[in-house]
Amino acid sequence: MTFHDPTPEDDDPRAGDGTPPRRSGQLPVPLPRSLADRLPTGSAHRTARLLALPAGYLGRSALRTGKRLVGRPTAGLTEQIQRRTAEQLFATLGELKGGAMKFGQLLSVFEAALPPELVAPYRAALTRLQDAAPALPAVVVRRVLAAELGADWRSSFREFDEQPAAAASIGQVHRAVWRDGRPVAVKIQYPGAREALLGDYARLSRLIRLLSVFSPALELGPMLAELRDRITEELDYRREAASQRAFAEAYRDDPDIHVPDVVTGTAKVLVTDWLPGTPLARLITDGTQDERNAAGLRYIRFLLSGPARARRLHADPHPGNFRVLTDGRLGVLDFGAVKDMPDGFPRLLGTLQRHAHAGDDAAAVRLLRAEGFLTGEDPADLAAVSAFLAPLAVPSATPTYRFTRAWLREQFEQTAAPDTRRLLRRLNLPPAYVLVNRVVSAGSAVLCQLECEVPYRAEAARWLPGFVPPNALPAGRT
Repeated sequence: MTFHDPTPEDDDPRAGDGTPPRRSGQLPVPLPRSLADRLPTGSAHRTARLLALPAGYLGRSALRTGKRLVGRPTAGLTEQIQRRTAEQLFATLGELKGGAMKFGQLLSVFEAALPPELVAPYRAALTRLQDAAPALPAVVVRRVLAAELGADWRSSFREFDEQPAAAASIGQVHRAVWRDGRPVAVKIQYPGAREALLGDYARLSRLIRLLSVFSPALELGPMLAELRDRITEELDYRREAASQRAFAEAYRDDPDIHVPDVVTGTAKVLVTDWLPGTPLARLITDGTQDERNAAGLRYIRFLLSGPARARRLHADPHPGNFRVLTDGRLGVLDFGAVKDMPDGFPRLLGTLQRHAHAGDDAAAVRLLRAEGFLTGEDPADLAAVSAFLAPLAVPSATPTYRFTRAWLREQFEQTAAPDTRRLLRRLNLPPAYVLVNRVVSAGSAVLCQLECEVPYRAEAARWLPGFVPPNALPAGRT
């Protein structure tokens, strides 16, 4: 058996601070438990890091004001302040991992909605969150594996690379070879993840105003509340394993989608087949138009078909969770955020789009009232209803649709309009609908990052109940 151990520098807590690393044969310096085997969960530490964000922003804003008062040019200062604040924000979220980084990953999906002059600096900071985070020391990795798989955990692997291949919000992934010879990915949950998640969501809720600097139209409060409500589900890797098994079986031998099989799993360790391929984020920046079109079609097909095929909705659609395989199929990772949908997509979603295509906003209002989603007797502003439905209805109104960053920015501006915001406050959407709306919106945002052209209408007609009028359906379909 071969095991790839870290170099002494990797295993030495003094490495990187100017102290010579220990040489082979020397006794290792014990790692402090507060640094080695836990996320920085101390309330004072994490609060201080997060509170430094508004302080830095205010300091940079004060500098801009001072330059204006003394007559110095301020052209470009606002952009510079936003760029530096973005860099500080996402660097801090990544270092803290936990809920802080998970929220940053969610924000990164909507990068395409940012003003064009800020996209480049924001994209660099946001993309770093999608694929990487500071790694745990190797000794902590061994400790977690021993606790979850047993003291003889190494006997399960022919090879195990103790340098992580990827790190994310609540866990990091190591490459290994299982005892039967197949390449596998080993996901290990960060010790202290629960405490970090709970604490971060409470602290981040106090920073919503600052975070809104990046895109005022984003409804950050509800997004954060949704993440907080799903903490328990995402922390249990056994639940994730069950979800991934269901998706793997549903898409087995599919010509467009590939889901890696689960090998084994515990509450805090998950072993799955290794998934090679090109990250979707790389296609966003470097892919040809044909490559982006093909990936975009498979991406939206997966998101929309999940409830019908696997009876589940993949609820974490950011680009870091997808790979394009050499045969063109789209590989899917990370099934921690999954919503059980035994009845498939709610019929309302497709029916509302059909009314929007017909220009019948009044019918959409009647449907919202009948379902109990629109409360009060005051007449709804039909223009606001149209703006509310546009992000879903516009792409499916024509046989193909070209998703662009400009279109997404336009949708966010319409959503932020006073009449639309008043309508949204009156809507009484159940949690399942809120999640579905967020996932579909996030999916459209990723398609806008890809700037792809896809036959969205055909996918909606195939997978969304209610999209096609009942009298136009083939026999036997409802």
